[in-house]
Amino acid sequence: MRNVARTSLVDAAIEELRGEITSGAWPVGTKIPSESRLAESLGMSRLSVREAVRVLAHAGLLQTRQGDGTYVTATDESQVALRRRLDRAAAMDIIDVRRGLDLVAARLAAVKRTGDDVAAMREALARRGSAARAGDLDGFADADADFHLLVADAAHNPLLADLYRSMRDALRDSVRDKEQAALAPDPSHDDLLAAIEAGDAARAIEVSVAILDAQERDL
Repeated sequence: MRNVARTSLVDAAIEELRGEITSGAWPVGTKIPSESRLAESLGMSRLSVREAVRVLAHAGLLQTRQGDGTYVTATDESQVALRRRLDRAAAMDIIDVRRGLDLVAARLAAVKRTGDDVAAMREALARRGSAARAGDLDGFADADADFHLLVADAAHNPLLADLYRSMRDALRDSVRDKEQAALAPDPSHDDLLAAIEAGDAARAIEVSVAILDAQERDL
């Protein structure tokens, strides 16, 4: 019975901490209260709190940094699971999935984009171009991933945007893995933005296919 009671307390602590994370009370990047403060707030032992934190860290929602504290790293366990799966996926598998997502994102973005969407995409491409000229591969990969996420945002479909955010690391790595070849001049992303801004869904799809075809050839 003691084990059952303890498990029940740990489960209760997990739900309380998960609630703070998923509700947005503790956004990603937030350092959560100390173990002793949490124990006091929840009215339970530090041992129960410690176990709850361990479970949520294993789930990918929290990360404990030795000598610093525990931080929120994600708000959705399903997205964590998808990111972990993407980390193990073959590059060609990711491109195959993107053939579905990118075409939908490009088509919807051309129809639904706002002026703010276009401005944000243009800013990401400016950063991408600056990083390419500076030979900054990490900055280039970050800006490239940001651009594709912004295309998904411009589709104004929350599910599509969430899927893209789960794929951000995979998008970035696919560029980073090309090394210096990624920095070669390439107007395709500017062409995609022009098609989206013009509201030309057919052209946006065409350019998206060409971008993925080029990535596939580079593998």
